[in-house]
Amino acid sequence: MIELEQYKIDLAALSEQISELGDGLNIPRTKLEIEELESLAGDPAFWSDLENSQKVLQKTKELKQKIERFERLTLLCDDLSTLVELGMEEEDESVIDEIKAGYSQLTANFDKLKLETLLTGEYDANNAILTLHAGAGGTEAQDWVEMLFRMYTRWCEDKGFALNTLDFLDGEEAGIKSVTFEVSGTNAYGYLKAEKGVHRLVRISPFDSSGRRHTSFASLDVMPEMDENFEIKISPDDLRIDTYRASGAGGQHINKTSSAIRITHIPTNVVVTCQTQRSQHQNKDYAMKMLYAKLMVLKEQEHKDKIEDLKGVQLDIAWGSQIRSYVFCPYTMVNDHRTGVKVGDVEAVMNGDLDTFINAYLAGKKADGSEIID
Repeated sequence: MIELEQYKIDLAALSEQISELGDGLNIPRTKLEIEELESLAGDPAFWSDLENSQKVLQKTKELKQKIERFERLTLLCDDLSTLVELGMEEEDESVIDEIKAGYSQLTANFDKLKLETLLTGEYDANNAILTLHAGAGGTEAQDWVEMLFRMYTRWCEDKGFALNTLDFLDGEEAGIKSVTFEVSGTNAYGYLKAEKGVHRLVRISPFDSSGRRHTSFASLDVMPEMDENFEIKISPDDLRIDTYRASGAGGQHINKTSSAIRITHIPTNVVVTCQTQRSQHQNKDYAMKMLYAKLMVLKEQEHKDKIEDLKGVQLDIAWGSQIRSYVFCPYTMVNDHRTGVKVGDVEAVMNGDLDTFINAYLAGKKADGSEIID
């Protein structure tokens, strides 16, 4: 009975937190916003702009899902509290397993919905474009990029996000020199922006016959996917577009035609490439998405209103400012240097278990409870 009493206390505390979460979500305002969006959809002229209508419908769907998830959360908490009360009244401990499973599900769903309330940035809901680059170290660093690419692939699979490789450059002997990929799904950028920075690996090198310990670095750039409606307008005269024959993985079509695209934005010297799609037209479309994203990041970093004022200064990777270290030897530990969060199960992290790090970063909290100052 002691266990049931503890669940009663825990559920009462969680019920209060759920209520506070509802205040944060502002459910009445969200329902009003849904009504307004549905009213727009009822206008006969609504469907004249198909692209805008699809965005409105998607927004409506997302808001409805958020309310439904909150209501399911509240209902589950109430049901579990009732079950605990019945178990205590009848002194029936056979319900403990059911309560335990339900409580685990409840806390997981609560944590996920609470995290989403932190994703309020202007571009957080967008898809994300990520680029991994190998640092100094040759084959070691290129193998590290391949390991990180696999890690993010696993994370996307677990979250139900779609991953589309846009550009890929093989390593000279093994691994990957660089890879650019798009992650599609609601709040993809909101989550993955926490991963931007330098990632450091310490391990016994499989490429060193002497079995020495090596340190390798890779940088990850993360940008929100933008479209041509973005406030930066690009003049065709400012673009140099080159085509070339693609290389690397891509099936039979790749390497046979000059379908790969390289676009240089001349005023800023920003360069983007895409080579993995089947046609030159598709590669160009994706390359333009990357260009808009890079210029947006550049615009915000330099606080400029006009594109002609952007300098496009490319900074070197600062090896002394890594955001996270992955240590395989002499001990196993993944340490996030921004939040202080440490995880001993390196294999789980490399298999895509990144939520502990992402959640701590988005919550703006260090391991000791103090605030993160970027």
